[in-house]
Parts: sequence; C-alpha cells; structure tokens
Amino acid sequence: MKAYLAPFIALLPILGTAKPVGPLFNREPLADKPFSELPLGSIQPHGWLKDELERMANGMTGHLDEWYPEVCGDRNAWLGGDGDTWERGPYWIDGLYPLARLLNDEALQAKAQRWIEWTLANQREDGYIGPTELSNNERSGPPPSGAQILEPDDWWPRMVMLKILQQHYLATGDSRVIDCMRRYFRYQLRTLPEAPLHDPGNPKSGSWWAAQRGGENLMVVLWLYNVTGDAFLLELGHLIHEQTVPVTEWFSPGPQNHIQIRADQDRPALHCVNLAQMMKTPTIRWQQDKDPLHLKATENAFSDIRTFHGQPNGLYGGDEGMHGDAPDRGSELCSAVEMMFSLEKMFEITGNPLHGDRLERIAFNALPTQCTDDHRSRQYFQQTNQVLVDHGDRDFFNDGGDRLVYGLLQGYPCCTCNLHQGWPKFTQHLWMASQDRGIAAVAYAPSSVTAKVADGKEIKITQSGDYPFRETVVMTVHTPAPVDFPLHLRIPAWAPTAELTVNGDTLAAPKPGTMHPLKRKWKDGDEIRLRLRMPVRITRWFANSRTVERGPLVFALDVKSSKKDVVQTAPVNVPDSAPHRGYLEFRPDSPWNYALHASVIRQPARHIRFEFADSVASNPWTSETAPLKLKTNGIRLPYWTMARHSAARPPQSPAELPEGAEPEPITLIPYGATTLRITEFPWVGPKRR
Repeated sequence: MKAYLAPFIALLPILGTAKPVGPLFNREPLADKPFSELPLGSIQPHGWLKDELERMANGMTGHLDEWYPEVCGDRNAWLGGDGDTWERGPYWIDGLYPLARLLNDEALQAKAQRWIEWTLANQREDGYIGPTELSNNERSGPPPSGAQILEPDDWWPRMVMLKILQQHYLATGDSRVIDCMRRYFRYQLRTLPEAPLHDPGNPKSGSWWAAQRGGENLMVVLWLYNVTGDAFLLELGHLIHEQTVPVTEWFSPGPQNHIQIRADQDRPALHCVNLAQMMKTPTIRWQQDKDPLHLKATENAFSDIRTFHGQPNGLYGGDEGMHGDAPDRGSELCSAVEMMFSLEKMFEITGNPLHGDRLERIAFNALPTQCTDDHRSRQYFQQTNQVLVDHGDRDFFNDGGDRLVYGLLQGYPCCTCNLHQGWPKFTQHLWMASQDRGIAAVAYAPSSVTAKVADGKEIKITQSGDYPFRETVVMTVHTPAPVDFPLHLRIPAWAPTAELTVNGDTLAAPKPGTMHPLKRKWKDGDEIRLRLRMPVRITRWFANSRTVERGPLVFALDVKSSKKDVVQTAPVNVPDSAPHRGYLEFRPDSPWNYALHASVIRQPARHIRFEFADSVASNPWTSETAPLKLKTNGIRLPYWTMARHSAARPPQSPAELPEGAEPEPITLIPYGATTLRITEFPWVGPKRR
C-alpha cells in the first residue's frame, strides 16, 4: 500500500461512523417524483456484474493515478498541484468513488477520499471550490518540465466535483458536504450575474462547455434543496436555467431543432457528449417549472436521434459532432456513460419505463465492447459495423487516425478519465426507493438491495437468473418479519408478453411498457419470477439494412480477429508504472461481408436457432464466453469491400444477389461480446427478372 494513502485509510473508519442518507423525494414547490436513488452502498453486485466491477478495480479505474499523466500523483491541481485544473481528475473520481463503495475496497476509497478532502479543506472564504489560476507572481519559480500552465477558472469542472460530493454525502451523511455546497451555491448566486456560465464577450465568464452542460449544475442545486429546503437554491436554479443553452427549444419540432443537423452541414452540429448530458436537462428543469413541454421535447429528441443519427447499440453517430446514422460513423465512449447517467436520473424523476429500456440497451451493448476485458485499454470511438481496428484515417468528423484503436492515450483524455462511471452508476441505479414506501426494479442484473420500506422496516431482495441472456428474472425477499410494501417491476416495451409468479402462483400478466406494482404482505423467502418473452426482432437501419435483436440484446456477426500490440515511445510524462505505452489493433481473420436472405428477415423464428451455454460465465462479454449464440445463414457479397479502413457503407437493400451465391452458416453473438462485427446487414432476395 502506498504510504500517501495511509492518512486517508485511517480517516475511513471515522467517516464510516456517519450514517448513509435515506431516499430524498422532492419538496414543494418541486414536482413530485415517483422514485429516488438509494443510499450509496445499499445495492451490491453479484455474478458477472461484480466480476466486471472487480476487473475495473484491477484495471484503469483502480490504477489511473499510477498509469495516466493527467491524474498521476500529486501534480493534479485538484490535489493542490500545478497540473490539470479541468475535468480530468474529477471525471475519474466520479466513477472511482462509487466503485470503491460498491466493492467495499478501502484502498480505492482512500484514493478517492484524497480528492474529496482536498476540495473540502481548500474551499475559499467566498465559497469557491477547486483549483484557481496561479499568476506568475504566485509561483515560486517556473513550472516543472512537462507541467501545464493552469487554465482560467471555469464553472464546468466544478459541476463534476459537485456530483462526487453528492455521492459522498449519500454514502456517509458527511455534514461537511452540505456546508460546502451551501457556501458554493451562495457564491454562484452572487457571481453568475457578472461571470455567467458562458458569454463569449465576457472575459469573466465560464466556458462553452459550462453553458452546454448547465443541467449538471442545476441537478445538484435542486438535490440540495431537497436536503435543506433553502429558498435561495430555487432562485439559483432559475438563474442557472437562464444561462444554460435552451435545450427544450433545441429538442422541440421546428426549424430551431438542433438534433437534425449533421457535422457535415453548414450549421454547427451538437457535440455528441454534450447531447448525452443535456438529454436530462429538460427533465431536471421540469421539476421546477412543471412545464410539460420539457418532457415532450425530450421524447421528440429521442425520436429525432433515432431517425437522423441512430445506431442499433442505443447510441448515435457522433464523432464528435453529430454525424448521421451510417454504420461507419464513430460513437464516443463518453457518450455511452453520460447517456446512461442521464437515463438513470430521468427515470428517477419521471418513472418512465422507456428510460429503463434505453438504459439497458446501452449498458448491455455499447458499453461492454468499448474497453478491453482487462480494463487496461479503451476505444475513443466504436463503430456498429467494425471490421478493422487499426491506426488509419476514417470518415469521422474528428479524426486523428488513432480514434478506433484500444489504448490509454489515443483520442482525447476525456474518455480515459470519464469511462469509469458507466458500470458503477448502473449498479447503483438498478434499484430505487418508491414514493409509496416501496422499492422499484429499474434494470435487471445480478444484485441484491437492502432498503427500508413501509414504516421503516429493513428488507433485502436478491436478484438472480441469467437475464439479459435468458428470459427469466428471479427475485427473493428476505425479511425478519412479514411486511406490507409495493414492489415495482419494470416491464420492457419490447416484451410482447410477460409472465409473473409469486411462490409458484401465477398472477395477472403485466402490461409491456409499464412499471408494474406488486402490492402484498411479503414474508421471508418469497420468490418472484418474472419471465419476459424475447422473440427475435428484425429492425431497420441505414440503407434499409437489418439488425437482429432479442430482448435488450443486439446481435452481431462474430468476426474472428487477431490482435497486434503496437509499441510506441511514450511521452516523457507517462509514468514507468503504466502497463502499456502503445495501443492494440485487431484485424479480421474471417469473412465479414455477409448479407442476410429475405427469408431470414421475413421469418426469423424459422431461420434462426439459438445455442445457449449451460451457464453464464463470470465475464460473458467475450466471443469465447458469450452465453447465447444465434445460428443462421448468410450470403457473401464480394462487391461489399473496405473504404478508408472501415467496412464500406452497406449497399442499399434489397442488394444485388451475386451470381451463383450460396448460403453459408454464420454465427451471431451479443454485440457487447464482439470486437470486430457486422451489426447492420444488407439483405438479398431472389434475383429479379
């Protein structure tokens, strides 16, 4: 154990004596919300989900301060050093802190606690938090070799630190957080009129990022109002909303709609990560002004994303500007984890089960494939039709040649620092408290939850079953005495039918696309079985191509690959402890240019068969361990070739059937288990006469 962590490990028992904070619902005059996040630590991962978190702890998330120059050692300005003052360190801690709590890992908790303690201990008298710009007169000498000149103050990175402090309070009840936030928000209320989130003509203002992401700031302001009831926070909420870009207007139908714009058009396109973060902004604002237009605009935004930029993995073509729906477009890793967090918060506020469906689609498809299994490398962008991962130019809006390879330094630093929140926050939001003093299953994964229900009685529910690979979710109630409370179950809209039993007794079938309340007096050992029917679905995408789906999983052609380790001379500030100074490439070892036959499209149940593994592996997200494989036939299209290091865009379907072409057996596996893949298939029919 490194010596510098010792004081923070010693601090943990003291913090542990504080009590986690119970669920917080909205105070008047905020709109009622049906669900609330549980105290951090209430939910525990099991099975493959715990294995995923443990691999994160052994990989980048647990060791970024030892491997990555932006957050290494004491140089980061968020630890009082002369390094990065911006988002890099807070991004990392925003994922490391919940991971450490979920795994009850004292060493990782101590790493995260250093950043929290520095922030709390170094708050200025006026309430400002975080590092400030150092003038030349304040330096004891020139900056050390390789150090960054500190950037001017900006509101944006403080928004990330606010989320970290919020999580710390939810885990420990540390009253210092409330005092710090009160002082900081009073500072904002005084200062924002003269130094707004963003004003290009005002040298005192924050950045473009701050105005685009103002919803993050508003979210924590309204959360603190629910803790304290301080009226000034509502005034601050109105001010932050006024200075945030008009997201509801941008999402609404009409000429002002920003989602329909692509990066290759004249008007500026939305930044892909900004879009993921601002998806929740109208919903957060709705709590305060209750204008239904916010929620309508958000649903319109999801529809427009699907139409103009949508990809089967639940995300969109955005590399980095929004760039259309072609399967050679990139999708940034930051977009995945930020959209997941937005969906988690949007579900909490509205109870809309569609947000849970959208959350699982990203978590079970886009997220697992964009990091290596050992969590030591990541991709900046991923492609839905990805048949070659190498260093080379592609048709990305922001392309440096290295955007697709797996590494630590390739692409921009944001993804290396920000990816860590994806799985931990997904775990933390699997279950929520309900306003009717019950509990809700938001998403399904192996886990357990301990919570107080009814009039304060503590219960535990464990969740098992092989979902999302199989149809059945099993939940078992543990309670010292019978207790009456509602259990709310999310019934996905994609399930044509659902079957529900308690202790073997069949109950009325829940309706798809709803939160189904199961109200009864529960006793110890009660078992709930929820079977969600998962017929194969064929969906339509770019150029009339088709994608195969089943339940929350998207399936893709399993293109076999060989890995190449490219060694580079690292920059001088990359520490010797870093495990890898280059990047990984993957090249195809099996054909990829397959089309599906029209018969598969029209009758998938007849032409696709399932192969289930006997059990779900500890890590199910690999080609070798995929618990479910789909077998069908494909037809090679010799004229479908490569273009700029990518699979060329699929031909418009129905595509030309090559002379003499014969069906060949092909295997599809879950998208999240692939590295090289075809997801959007052209299709062919009988040759036209």
